[in-house]
Amino acid sequence: MVDELGVSVRRACRVVGQHRSTQRREKTPRYDEGALTAAIIALAERFGRYGYRRITALLREAGWSVSTGRVYRIWRREGLKVPQKQPKRGRLWLNDGSCVRLRPAHKGHVWSYDFVQDRTHDGKIFRMLCVIDEFTRECLAIRVERRLNSRDVLDTLGELFLEHGPPEHIRSDNGPEFIATALREWLEALDVRTLYIEPGSPWENGYCESFNSKLRDELLAREIFYDLREAQVLIENWRLFYNTARPHSSLGYKPPAPRTILPATFMPPYRLKAA
Repeated sequence: MVDELGVSVRRACRVVGQHRSTQRREKTPRYDEGALTAAIIALAERFGRYGYRRITALLREAGWSVSTGRVYRIWRREGLKVPQKQPKRGRLWLNDGSCVRLRPAHKGHVWSYDFVQDRTHDGKIFRMLCVIDEFTRECLAIRVERRLNSRDVLDTLGELFLEHGPPEHIRSDNGPEFIATALREWLEALDVRTLYIEPGSPWENGYCESFNSKLRDELLAREIFYDLREAQVLIENWRLFYNTARPHSSLGYKPPAPRTILPATFMPPYRLKAA
């Protein structure tokens, strides 16, 4: 405008309502802009289904002191894809005594489990038994086998009960593996109450269904499993990452079971006695 109309900078700024310093001060990017952009792109490539908020949580976990707004600006500038928002859904906490109303109140209050199915590269089916703690969102186990029956469910629960203790309630659908007489009698003997959802209503088991969708979206839909052993290893690695490092939005973008890291100066008592 100054060169075309032949007016002074002062007059041009007065007309457009800008301060004169805006015409003199050159924009200087932050010293870490390039490194931060590279870190965001690397995380977006590794976790293709994560949005900028979860990427921000991962950056902070890695030591970056960065705001969500700054990550969002870089995210948009680089043309990174933001996953589509899901429509809001009302809660199903009813006023009657159904299992839908029972909301987890503490760790070990309500567990839920369900089956997920996939195929290896040769087309053969394998099944996964997923067990989660609804309060902490921690995935307690994913058992991967070609076939899973009620005996396998009982064995898996037995191992988890020894490790974590039995829960007060356990939620599932009405599949034959979950309503088997031996399994129900065993749970009743341990004073674990069973919560069965209504047939054809998977949304009543929302915590486990949400976990299953994350498992499929972030791993099963992105990996080719050439044999059962490879599937077992990759799925178990993803489960450990989900528990210890993956940010969870409902937990304030913290993982369900973060890693415990001892200080470098800490020396266990048994080491001191041995010395």
